[in-house]
Amino acid sequence: MNTTSIYTTLNGESFALSDLESDERQLISDLIIRQRAASSWSAFANDYMRQLGEFYKSRGISRKSIIELPLWKIASDLKSRMMVRAGDALPPDYRDSLGTIIRSDYPTQKAFCDATGLTEDLVSHVLARRKHLAIDTLSEALRRIGYRLAIVPIEKV
Repeated sequence: MNTTSIYTTLNGESFALSDLESDERQLISDLIIRQRAASSWSAFANDYMRQLGEFYKSRGISRKSIIELPLWKIASDLKSRMMVRAGDALPPDYRDSLGTIIRSDYPTQKAFCDATGLTEDLVSHVLARRKHLAIDTLSEALRRIGYRLAIVPIEKV
C-alpha cells in the first residue's frame, strides 16, 4: 500500500494514510484483503470490530473512543461499500450531507430550517428520502448558511 495515499469514504471524508502509524497502515491493508475475501458484509463487520477492538485495547484506548479513529472509519466504510454492492444499503447522496450539516452545525433541525428558509416538514421528508429538493431551492438554502453545491466524481463502490 502506498503510504502517501488518501483514503476517501463514500461520504467524502478523507484520511491521509501517511498520518497513521505503520502498524495501522498494515492493519488497513489486511482489512482490505479480508473485505475482498469475506463471504458477507456482516461477517466482515464482526471480523473488523473484533480485530480493531483487540488492536486498540492493547494500546489502552477505550471502545467508545475507537469509533472516532480513522482506522475505524475506514473499516466501517469498507463494510458500507460491501452493503451497497449487496443491495442492502443505498449509496450516499446529498441528503446524507444535509443531515451531517444539520447535526454538526445546528442545535436542532428547526434552527437549520430557520437559517435556510426551508420548512421543517419538507426537510423531514427530504431526510427520510421521501422527497427531493429542487436544485435551485437547495442551492439557495445552502447559500444562506455558507455552503454551495458541487459536482464531484462518484466514489467507486
